[in-house]
Amino acid sequence: MDANTKTRLIAVITLLAGLGGSVFMNANVAASVGRHELSYTDRAEDGDPPQVAIGIAMGALRGMFVNYLWIRANDAKENGRYFEAVELARQITRLQPRFPRVWVFHAWNLAYNISVTTQTPEERWTWVSAGVNLLRDEGIRANPNDMFLHKELAWIFMHKIGGYTDDSNLYYKRQIAYEWTNVMGGRIDPPVGQRDRQSVMKAHTDFLQSIVDAPDTRSALRAQRPGAAEILDAFEATVGEPAGYDFLRRQQLHIELDRAGRLPFIADDAGPKTTAVIALFDRFTSEEDWFAARQHVRKRVLIDAYNMEPVRMLQTVRKFGPADWRMPAAHSLYWGARGTDVGKMEVTFGNADALDFVNSYRLVLQSVQQLWRFGDMYFNYLDVHYGQAGIYFVSPNEHFIPIYGQMLDEVVNASGTFEDPSRAFRPFSSGYENFLRDVIRFFYRRGSIAQAQFWYDRLRTWHGQNINDMMRVVEMSLPLNEFVEKQLFESYGAPQVATSEVFGALRAAYLEGLMQGDEQKFRGAFNYARQVHAYFMAQHPGDVVASQASGRTEFMDRDFTFVAGYTLTNTIGLLGPREAELLYTYTPDDLRRYAYDALELRFRQGITAMAEAGESESFDILFPEPQGMEEHRAMMDRKLRSKEDRGVEGLLVD
Repeated sequence: MDANTKTRLIAVITLLAGLGGSVFMNANVAASVGRHELSYTDRAEDGDPPQVAIGIAMGALRGMFVNYLWIRANDAKENGRYFEAVELARQITRLQPRFPRVWVFHAWNLAYNISVTTQTPEERWTWVSAGVNLLRDEGIRANPNDMFLHKELAWIFMHKIGGYTDDSNLYYKRQIAYEWTNVMGGRIDPPVGQRDRQSVMKAHTDFLQSIVDAPDTRSALRAQRPGAAEILDAFEATVGEPAGYDFLRRQQLHIELDRAGRLPFIADDAGPKTTAVIALFDRFTSEEDWFAARQHVRKRVLIDAYNMEPVRMLQTVRKFGPADWRMPAAHSLYWGARGTDVGKMEVTFGNADALDFVNSYRLVLQSVQQLWRFGDMYFNYLDVHYGQAGIYFVSPNEHFIPIYGQMLDEVVNASGTFEDPSRAFRPFSSGYENFLRDVIRFFYRRGSIAQAQFWYDRLRTWHGQNINDMMRVVEMSLPLNEFVEKQLFESYGAPQVATSEVFGALRAAYLEGLMQGDEQKFRGAFNYARQVHAYFMAQHPGDVVASQASGRTEFMDRDFTFVAGYTLTNTIGLLGPREAELLYTYTPDDLRRYAYDALELRFRQGITAMAEAGESESFDILFPEPQGMEEHRAMMDRKLRSKEDRGVEGLLVD
């Protein structure tokens, strides 16, 4: 056998071995792709644009074609052709769904670039919510362990929706509150009179645990609670819709109308579907069955429609605090924390110090900070449902204060060189110091001096404090009262500080002044709140307008009496009936008018039942209706309608 023959033989043997190996490896690779959901689109579907069909047909050259589409999409974005850029990005995600950057590119165009080219809040919200849905429902489903996608989704919730830089941010907040009231129900409260952190946390975790424990399937629900499954079967048969989000929305509307005493008036003019739901409530009277049905549907909606894990939501609350899912910051916290969790599984020597880790943790801390500053919320569900301007009221939630410091060590350890202890200035340390300053002011102006002193001592003795400010030693040597006064006049211009000060002073006026019968303390704190409000409004006379009607940084209504009235409404609503009666007794009539309707909604039914059992005076004796209520209601209606007519999306007060 000559050399040429040997060479040909070896080549043939090598070819056959390669072909055999490729068949074996291809089967294993295909199986792995299926197990790990790594396959890209491999067939064209009806309605696909020509580019997708071409890209699929190109096979191994698809990557080059995607690069071409990516260049075109970037060029369209840079030249303001946002709709073209969106369409090209959609094609890229169809061809390569495991390309995280293009999901972010696509969502950013929707939520930021295209939204601001529209004219009305409703139009803007359509695009902003489309950006959220794209990342949450599609991008993260295709890339469940990509931290970058989680970070960007958390940023949209935190900045675009939860912030105040967008002219229509109040409309966004109301829409999130409405949507998630439908999904999760209304405000979660502990038993009356139990407002300590442990009781509040238990109320939230018990509720979420009931969703986690709910049956996964209808058949499992039927086996466990036949009456609940029968409710869902009857809903689908009579309303003609699957028992999903719309089931939750319709039953929440029924509950809200019933609470407001408006159900009899609605029933006469209701459409066929609303009439069917009313009939279901009349037919099925077991609240336990309704609760089981709701929790099962909530579990399915959270998983199937929102790509959220109920057990992770429960873990988020246990770790961070009683997050109200009706608020944007709760969602930025969830997705930011999920991003850091999955990001830890992807840490390598090369990316351990990547900015994505730092920024993801920063969003987690900022979310906690937002929930402390604005984590207690009341809004008028029915007004939003009927498309009217409604009340959106937020106030600090002190139950989130401890977790910021507890999280700091974890964040610092994960931030590598960015938080190296040898640095004279570290961003996270600076953020915590500013957070503590806000907390000190909040407790001091609320009259909780011992609490203010506790956190002031924490600020002065904390081991992680920055050492770049030479005047810090002088500042930390001041007595508490002088420290607070110095902080106030240096920080009044910031919306977060001003709103916190106004709310803290008003709550002190009501709880430490009126409720204790201390007229002097009430007047002092109340007048302080009025002065801060006036000072802040004077500092922002020419803000960029929202819908040509309100300042973009208008965290408080410009009518101080309105702010004071609804702060009283929120404060008195947190109390038990006896404490509420005491506070109401000392409250002037001009403020009582703001609180009366909310008190009636919250307490009348329970107090009436107690009165019938001989355990209480009647509601009308305990909470007499103040004079001028009809005029007050008419005035409030004119105020809200006027704001609506001028394009103001809602009222955000603190």
